[in-house]
Order: sequence, then structure tokens, then C-alpha cells
Amino acid sequence: MTAMQEGTFSALRTQLQEAAEEFAGGPDALQDILLGLVDDVDRALREPLEIFPVCHHSPASALAMARRLREKQPKVVYLELCEDLAPLLAELRNCKLPVALQAFATDVEGFPADWSPLSVVAPVTEASAEYQAISYALQTPGVELVLVDRSCDHVFQWDAAGPAPAEPTDPDAPPAEEEAALHGDAVGLGLGDLRPRFAELEEHLLRHGRVRHWSEWWHQYVELPLGDSDHDTYRQVMFLIGSLFRRLAPGDPHRVRVDEDRERYMWTRMREHLAASGADPADCLYVCGAFHAASRVAEFGVHGADTFEIGPPSGSTWQYGLIPSSHAAIEAQFGLAAGSVSIAATTWAKHVKRSGIKPFRLAGQAGTRPSRSRKATAAPPAPAAPPTDKLTGFLRRPPVLDRLDETELLGWSVEIVRAARRNGYLASTADAIAVFETSILLAGMRDRAKPTPYDFQDAAVTCIEKDSVPGRRDVRRLVEIMMGGDRVGQVGYEALPPLARDVFDRLAPLNLKLQQRGVQRALLDIASRPELERCSDTLWILRYLMPQGAVRPIMGERRLGERPIQESWDLALGTHQRALIELGYEGVSIEQVLEQRLRRTAYDPRATAATVLAAVEDATLYLRSRRLADELGTRALEVLASERSVDGAPEVLRRVRRLLAYYRTSEPVLPPWIESFAKTGYAHYCTLLPSAFTDEDATVRQVAATLGFLFSMESLALSLGCDRNQLELAVAQSHPADPSKTALLWAAQVQLGRLSREELRRRCDDLLANPLVVPAYPRYLSGFVHALEPVPGLSDVVVEAVSNAFARLPDHVLLPWLPTLVTTLRSGAADLAPLLIREAGRIFPGRLAALDAWVPPWREQRPTAVALAAPGPAGPRGAALLAAHPAACDALAGLLGCEGTWETPDAGPGGAALLGRHPATAEALGELLAEL
Repeated sequence: MTAMQEGTFSALRTQLQEAAEEFAGGPDALQDILLGLVDDVDRALREPLEIFPVCHHSPASALAMARRLREKQPKVVYLELCEDLAPLLAELRNCKLPVALQAFATDVEGFPADWSPLSVVAPVTEASAEYQAISYALQTPGVELVLVDRSCDHVFQWDAAGPAPAEPTDPDAPPAEEEAALHGDAVGLGLGDLRPRFAELEEHLLRHGRVRHWSEWWHQYVELPLGDSDHDTYRQVMFLIGSLFRRLAPGDPHRVRVDEDRERYMWTRMREHLAASGADPADCLYVCGAFHAASRVAEFGVHGADTFEIGPPSGSTWQYGLIPSSHAAIEAQFGLAAGSVSIAATTWAKHVKRSGIKPFRLAGQAGTRPSRSRKATAAPPAPAAPPTDKLTGFLRRPPVLDRLDETELLGWSVEIVRAARRNGYLASTADAIAVFETSILLAGMRDRAKPTPYDFQDAAVTCIEKDSVPGRRDVRRLVEIMMGGDRVGQVGYEALPPLARDVFDRLAPLNLKLQQRGVQRALLDIASRPELERCSDTLWILRYLMPQGAVRPIMGERRLGERPIQESWDLALGTHQRALIELGYEGVSIEQVLEQRLRRTAYDPRATAATVLAAVEDATLYLRSRRLADELGTRALEVLASERSVDGAPEVLRRVRRLLAYYRTSEPVLPPWIESFAKTGYAHYCTLLPSAFTDEDATVRQVAATLGFLFSMESLALSLGCDRNQLELAVAQSHPADPSKTALLWAAQVQLGRLSREELRRRCDDLLANPLVVPAYPRYLSGFVHALEPVPGLSDVVVEAVSNAFARLPDHVLLPWLPTLVTTLRSGAADLAPLLIREAGRIFPGRLAALDAWVPPWREQRPTAVALAAPGPAGPRGAALLAAHPAACDALAGLLGCEGTWETPDAGPGGAALLGRHPATAEALGELLAEL
């Protein structure tokens, strides 16, 4: 028997050796490669454990698999798939294909932190050999299915470069739609990745095959010829292709090592199972990719060397589940041409119908029709026959030319024109005729008797598509949809993780089919149906956790201290089923997932006080958890004390004000953490204030928010034991050089009583009167606008300053500043603009007719309290009465013993001389009385 097996391919070896000598002029590397290909095929065929080579998502492989399973009826099926995915296979009966087996890890140990989360997916379609093997094993009693490939943890252990991005797709393909992102950034695992790793070889095959991309070459020269071949021919051809691509692969040491380690891993697992179960290798079937079937490692075969040691898994925590997949997602994952998987599904349906082979399907699976035929009694497996040379006949056989099916092609042409009209194209019957004739012409130019779907696609694009695409989809995409469409799978309710099932149970009162794809509108009248408030809480949490578009509020909002009355939502949970399933890998309820994410955000080493306060607000808003809010609030206090700048002051001020207002209205006493936050923040920002005024990196908005925190928290901080002198000293030590910060400092001095409002107005007037300072005056105004944050009572002064700027600034200064003013009010001070508008509405006249006669109040003469004039030569005023009647004064002087003489009226001011020499005191008193 051994001698006969060794001579199976002797004739083929002789022919290849003669061809190599003729083409190369003698023995060389070409002869070694050609003979090595035959040796690989011969070695794989002589293995006692039957090896079944496949290519992922190949209709020919699926058809050959279904045929071989019914003939051989193996008792053990070894499958090249991650061994830790085995528990998921039984859940495929609760899904609608295509779906993907997924392993997901967020708690990563032993891997770099930037790799997290780790995700691995293995798509499964009906037109795939692995689905036929899985269905056979699960549906047939007494059959054991064993997954033998490395675990998902080892996938990343052996990949030193980390998760690699997907291979680029066809550059002529249209932009990917949302279905192409169903797998996210997961690492894709496919059973049998057959594609040349030698770029020059792929280019040579595409050029001589007159095709545009690899998927078209495989369909034309492998799928179609192998679709009608027998089992032996299929195996030998696939062994040959796998060996060819393997021997011509570039020598990337890391990739070669990983491939060989995977083969050692799989053969080690199979030998372990054979030894433990006592199964006969003749009753087993090993399903693997053709690339790994032609292996040359020492561990190959049931009698191979047992020298490979499987390392332990890392400490990462893995979660497993099923996620929806689609044809577009599979194409994007594995770098296939757009529409190739849909065409493969159509080809699979034709093969099944033409051959009459009954494929294996899981009973009760969604999307499949139950068979009405009676179950046929399985025939006993035929005895294994020695392998014969099928390669020689296959390689010599000329290509089979399928005759043109005019009815099918005409139906395609009519259907694509109808689809183009629905999508906005100005297509007509003449275009259908043109597509029909062009398809035949292109097939003839490419040496094909029958146009393939790729020929028809090129013809449709040429004849129908014009300069622009009127709708969402172009003609190439329309052809893909027409050929089978981007079929999107769905995970059934029973196969969902507990979190996803809990979400659908909570939203059941909405009476919507939330597992269907598409957008559905949900109306929640909570006032009349209070039980819908629980649905509202669930939707708000989902909006926080899931990607944009999955749950979108149309009407209604969630604020601290408010209860919902009516809400309207757009829900697309069926479309974003993958994201919902992956939430189930993080916890058993959405509340637990949200709490974990909030803690992760708060305790992140890069967290700021503002981000932690945001987590406190979210915990209060969505979870209504006082316990978690207090814990995160204490964390916010720690983070604030460690900050050395005021970069986050605006956000800190906004959130702490909101939280403080909420607690004051809803709680009998303030939580201890927020009191400590106010006390610590007061001292902290007082310390940072002088440096913030002089720091060039600190913006005026950040400094204004710092002052706003100090002034708004002052009463609470002082009641908790803080000292106001600390704030006064911080302001006194501040010496800014920037004009906007200088204006901000003046506003702070007004708030502290160190600068009067009249003095502030006088300083503004002095700035406008100084021609050297006029170009910088708009920057002072920007500071005054931001000063409304800490000192909102200065709104009248700011309106006056802005009005004076419009009245007195020259055009070359005013006009360039106007865009800056508008930008400042819109972005940096959007919440301050209403103060200015309200104050301007109070000052300016309400009617246009009154504007001409209107005089601004700051231009009116301000009355003084005491009008003091210097005494003139007219004589004394206050002593006039005494000079006219001196008798009373003389009598009083005599009584007191005083002697003196009377002055004449022309002698001078008398008692008013002191006021004349020192008028400043009287003037200051007059101004003070005027302000009162």
C-alpha cells in the first residue's frame, strides 16, 4: 500500500520536472518548488486522519463539505476555530445568519493597557464550510465537535505588534455603510484565509486572469471549476493551492512562526483528544484552511512529534457571546471586494439547486425554512479507497465554458434599471439593452462565454452611472444588493446576554419591536402612565452608554431636580445590537456598567476635577445614587487639591454651582463632601490666583471662572471657617500685564471694595483718552465682559464701557475688534450675554423715535452733595451777621475775659480760610454723599 501511495503522483512529478528543466534550462529553485508542491499534496493525502481543506466563505468548500459529511459520516469533527468559543456554537440555532462568535475582554492582564478592550470575532455564514460542519455535529447524535485552534487569549499572546487594522478593501469600492462596522475594531478569525502573500504573484494572477481584484479571480478560476468536482479532485486542488501560496509566501519570520505554531497547536490538541477518547482516526475529519493543510512542521499528523508545549493563558477575563454580522462587515474584516460575499451566497444557492445535495441546517434556526421531506436513512459510509491522481487530469483539462443564460442576464438587466430608477437615476429600457450587450462584450474580452456577476457589475456602472450619484447608493452598490444584498444577521433573544434581555424586558411596555433593524419612534406620556418612567430611566442610561444614533431623544431632557412629564425617542437597538451585546460583557445590568464606567473615569490617572464632578453629576442624574455620588465627590476633592493650574476652573465652577443648587433644594443639609470641596477649593484657588493672573497659558475665561468660584463660594467657605483675608491678599498680590486680565482685576477690586465704581469709570475714560492705549482698549472690554462671571453687578459699567467704545474708538480699531467681540460673546461668554442685553434694554430707550433726543445717563451732569466755592473778595460770608451786630459778641467776650478788635469786611475770608487751603476733604465728602 505504501509503495502504491508513493507512486500516486509519479507521473505528475515527471511532467513537472521536465517542464522545469525546459523553462529554466536545468534543475534550480523552480524544480524544487514544483516538486515540493506535489510532495505536500502527497503527504496530506497519506495522513490517516482525513484532512479537509477549505477556504472561508467559499460556496465550493461548503458544497464539498456537505457532500463529504453525508458520505463519510465521521464520528469526530476537528474544526480550526478557537477552542474557547465552543460553548457558543449551540446558540447559533437561536440566531439569523450571518452572525459572529465573539470573545471580549475589558479586564486585561499581561497585555499593554492601550490594547484594551480585546475583541475577537469569527463570522459564520450559511454558505461556509464551518457552518456545515457545525450543523452536522450538532444535529447528528453521537457526533463530537472539537475545536482545536489556539484560544482567543493566545491570539493576542502570539501577536507582539498588537491588534492590527483590517486589510484595505478594493479602492474602487464605495464608502462603507453602517453595516460594515458591525464587527467594530475586533480581530477577525476566518477558517481558511487563502490569498497570496506574495504581491507580485497576486498581480500576475490578476493581470493574466483579466480581473480587477482577488475575489473575482477566485470566483472565476477556483469556485466555478470546483463547484462540480468530486471529493478527491477538490481535496487535491485545495492542497495544491495551499501549498503554492505557502511556498511563495514572503519570509516574514513572525508571521511564519505564528502560522507554524498554530499548526503545532492544532495537531497537539487532536492527538490529545485521540488518546483520551480512543477514537479511530479513520472515523474523524479535520477541517482546516488549505494554507494549514499543506503543513511541513514536525508535529504534523497523528504520528507527529510531541514536542510543542502550550503556554498558559493570561490573567485577562474573557466574555463570550454572539453579535450580528453582515456581508459588508465580513468583506471589510478580511479585505474582500465589496459584494463578494453576497455573490458567494447567490452561487451557493445555485450549487445547491443544481447538484441536489441537501445542506445541513440547524433545526429551528431563524431565516431558514423547515424541510418538509422525510428524513432519509443515512447510508453506511463507503470504505476508504486509496487516493488516485486527480491533479493531472484537472490541470490538463481545458476550462469548461458555460453557455450563455440569456434569460438570467436579461432579468439582471431589467432589475438593475428598475433599482436605478428608484434611486434617482434617469435610466430607461435602452439602458437595460445596453447593460445586456455590454455584459456579453466584456465577458468576450475576458475570454468568458458567460458573463459573471462581476462583468455585469462593470457593464451596469458603465451604462447607467453618470457624472454624479443622485441618491445614497451608486450603481455598484445597487448591483450588490440585487445579487443578494448585504444580508444582516440577528442574534435571537435566547442567545442574548442577560443585560440585553433585561433591557428588552424593561422596554416591553413601549409595545415596539425593538429587535428589528431600523429606527422606531417611542412616545412616553409619563404623566398619564407613571410606569413608563422606568422606561425613561432605561433609555437615558442607554443613551449614555451606547453609540450615537442607537437611542436618541427627540423631546425631553434630563436635569438635576426635574421629573419627566413627556418624552419622545428614536430607537435603533436592532441596528446597534452589537453595542448592546458588548455591554453585556461588562456587567449583568446597565446600572452596573454605568457605575463601573463612572468609577473608571473618576479614578483614571489623567482625570481632572471637572471630569470627576461630571461623573458625580451623572451618578446623581442617571442612577440617583447618593452613595456613589459621595464616593466620587470625595475623589473630586482629592483631584482638585492636586491640580496646579486653573485650566479646569470654568467647568468646575459650572458643575459645582449646579450640584450646590440641587442639594440646597432637595436635601435638608449639604453633603459633607461638597462642603469640604467649597472650603478646600476656596483656599486652593486663592493660592493659584496670583500666578494665574501672570501666567500666559491661563486664559481670561479661566481666571474669571477662578474669581467666580471664590466670590460665589465665599459665603459658604467663610461659614466653614475660611478667612476672607486670604482672598484679599491674593488679589493684592496679583499684578497682570495683559489688558483683559487687568480689567478682570479691577472688577475683583470693585467686588472687594478696594476700588469704587466712579474710579473704575474714570479709568475707562482715561484709557479712551490715551492714544497709546486706544488700540488695546478692546482687550480691556473683553476682560470686562468675562468679569460678569464673578461680578454680575458690573453689568451697567460694562454696557457703558462698550457704548463708549462704539462712540469714541476710531474705525481702524473698532471694525477689526467687532468679530472678536461677537466670538467672545458666542463661545466664551454665551451665558453672560443675557446680562448685557438685559442691562442695555433697561438703559436704552424702547422706541426708535426717542433715540434722537436720548442722552446716555453716564453723560448727564452728576450732582454733588456740597457745592463749595472759594471765598472771593466780597468779604466773609459766615461772619456777616456778627459784624453787623457786635454788641452780643462784645458782652460774651467781656464775660470770658477776652480782649480783641473787630476786623473790617475787606480783611479776608476769616473762618473759611481752612476750607480754601485744603479743599480735597470737602470734595471727597461731596462725592461720597452723591453716591449715597
